[in-house]
Amino acid sequence: MKTPEFGVRFAGFGGQGILTAGYLLGLAATIYAGKNALQTQSYGPESRGGASLCDVSISDEPIRRLKIKTLDTLVVMSQEAYDKYRKLIKTDGRIIYDKSLVRIEEEDRPKAVGVPATKIAIELGSRMMANVVMLGALFGATKLIDAEALKTAIKNQFPRHAEANLKAFEEGMKQVERH
Repeated sequence: MKTPEFGVRFAGFGGQGILTAGYLLGLAATIYAGKNALQTQSYGPESRGGASLCDVSISDEPIRRLKIKTLDTLVVMSQEAYDKYRKLIKTDGRIIYDKSLVRIEEEDRPKAVGVPATKIAIELGSRMMANVVMLGALFGATKLIDAEALKTAIKNQFPRHAEANLKAFEEGMKQVERH
């Protein structure tokens, strides 16, 4: 079965690993899952604290658009990002948010999955793994590509910290299963 083009936006602020999460998803989709992917990114002039976003389109077919107009899934790690991009989500789309940092509007609750990603990452030993927790939650909510493809991308991207990051990924998946 062919996969229609699926658009994901990761958004938050600089220093949260937003761009890394998008890169990992695109890498896993293309190199390890054999799909087509297009990843674009945008970030503020500040290295930390400025707005940051990363769009990833994934499909079995060639991707012909550079820009995602409506989102299948929005993965947000800051209130500002949620407030700015929530209206771009398709009617049947989904929001995955770091409930340690983001408060969702009541009207979005039916399509939203809250994950305490920052809290989990801190408990696992590093706030810097919150993006991988969110990547695990994205997988748990969408099953967009094979879990092993994502795990391989994570192991190859973080060889010295692979075990901790894989645990973060698993915790993100578990959070969605509990939801």
